[in-house]
Amino acid sequence: MPTSYQAPMRKDRKGSQSHSQDTASNLKAKTAVVGDILDSKGSNVIAIQPGETLGRAVEILRDKRIGALVVTDDTGALCGILSERDIVRKLADTPGQTLPQLVEDVMTKEVETCGMNDPLVSVLKRMSDGRFRHMPVMGDSGPIGMVTIGDVITHRLNEVEHEALQLKQLIVG
Repeated sequence: MPTSYQAPMRKDRKGSQSHSQDTASNLKAKTAVVGDILDSKGSNVIAIQPGETLGRAVEILRDKRIGALVVTDDTGALCGILSERDIVRKLADTPGQTLPQLVEDVMTKEVETCGMNDPLVSVLKRMSDGRFRHMPVMGDSGPIGMVTIGDVITHRLNEVEHEALQLKQLIVG
């Protein structure tokens, strides 16, 4: 090795180092909230009134390819929620006589709801603990959306994938 060669030293790179890859810039500090899901999926509320029949509810569920309906009164206030599970239970109890029955007689009246700023972690825990898959999102004047356990899990998986990519970039440089 020539005598003029000197190995690079840490101070040689000082000032030329990029700071675009660090934990502060790559890891998301914001807690995911319900509004993040509604921002991506939309806040369309598909509702039915309590006096409608289960037959009508089943048609809406089929046509919209959804698993639950928000039940609202004439003013748009939340009265309950009607899920596929509620209908299946009623089918088992009253075979052949279910579809003409009214939504208000089958719906779940004690509804767990959330708001736009509720953390997804707490919503997922409430859904898991309560063993339900749909939760209406409430605004000032009534329901403004619906989140499902699938929405929450998909959002979290996308976050984890993004975090893994960011960490990989941080390590690789």
